[in-house]
Amino acid sequence: MFQRALTPTLLKAASSFPVIFLTGPRQSGKTTLLKNTFPDYTYVSLERPDVLERLQADPIGFLQNHAQKWILDEAQRFPPLFSYLQDRVDQDPQKGHFVLSGSQNFLLSHHINQTLAGRVSVLELLPLSYQEYRTHSDLKDLDIWSFLFYGGYPRPYQENIDHHLWIGSYIRTYVERDVRDLLNIKDLSKFTTFLKLCAGRHGQLLNLSALAVDAGISQTTANEWLSILEASYILFRLKPYYKNFNKRMVKTPKLYFYDSGLLCYLLGIETPQHLALHSQRGAIFKGFVITELLKYQFAKGHPFDFYFWRDHQGFEVDLLKEKGEEQVTFEIKSSKTFRPEYVQNLMKWSQISSNTRENSHLVYAGDQNLTFQNFPVWGWKSLAQCAQKALEPSPQ
Repeated sequence: MFQRALTPTLLKAASSFPVIFLTGPRQSGKTTLLKNTFPDYTYVSLERPDVLERLQADPIGFLQNHAQKWILDEAQRFPPLFSYLQDRVDQDPQKGHFVLSGSQNFLLSHHINQTLAGRVSVLELLPLSYQEYRTHSDLKDLDIWSFLFYGGYPRPYQENIDHHLWIGSYIRTYVERDVRDLLNIKDLSKFTTFLKLCAGRHGQLLNLSALAVDAGISQTTANEWLSILEASYILFRLKPYYKNFNKRMVKTPKLYFYDSGLLCYLLGIETPQHLALHSQRGAIFKGFVITELLKYQFAKGHPFDFYFWRDHQGFEVDLLKEKGEEQVTFEIKSSKTFRPEYVQNLMKWSQISSNTRENSHLVYAGDQNLTFQNFPVWGWKSLAQCAQKALEPSPQ
């Protein structure tokens, strides 16, 4: 069994709010986590047609006739539920009363913001981080390219399923089920093509117009489809940082996929060895580091507040987060060997921003951690330590 880093935050939320809402991509382990964290709660899945039918027929009676504390899985299946929950919670505001989960974030967020504001703690669970993967005693350690190739979805590891076959099925199910539910698309193959075109742009500045042309759709449709992929936790847009430091800045977001295994499948990468030699290796590793740091953020209940910074001369900071009066920055390299020249961008950033070197981190695909010219240098297996050092508030 995997130990999920979100567990302490879930328990803390249940002691502070009457409603907890856990969202994230399908198959990221939400149901397993909730059942393990709240074993005494009654579990109800709205995926079951008979359960959904009973709830739709008599929501007030349904809520009154069940246990005091329960888990409602796939809550987006019945959007009016949130109004009934609001009334129930207002009558009986006990902490940890209802735990909701769902995988269509934009639908759920809209209803929650409308009805449960101030009564709910919203948390996010992504697929496994490397640190979480290592908590399973029956699984062997993996090298960097194997872990990136397989990705972080728990089920293939737990059930010894071929990762490539499972991800192919996952994508087909997602496109044929969720996308059909959310969008009125007659030709689903067009959306699959769009998804693969997005994969080819992983780690790049998003040119929405060119993406739309290549996909044979309008720019408005391309933006709508991107929003669906974001809401389903397939990909995200990393926004540029707004502070210019007396430089002309790039203001276009970058496109990244959350899971490297899913990305490798879409790019046609067939083995870890293929990935290690692939032209997209650097971008895939960079996206992996960003999402590992993001998983740490989410496990603490913190929001997505990462950026990149780039000026019109092409100088770039891979990842940036505000920390007090300064910015924590990350330079990311896919080489397994550390080289002194890797800190050149960090040195330039320190001059531009007047940030201290201790807040500028280098992450690379090797194993050794060190400090070079006061810059912290982290091997990929130490990303959890890096996140704790870099992202936690400085002691007062």
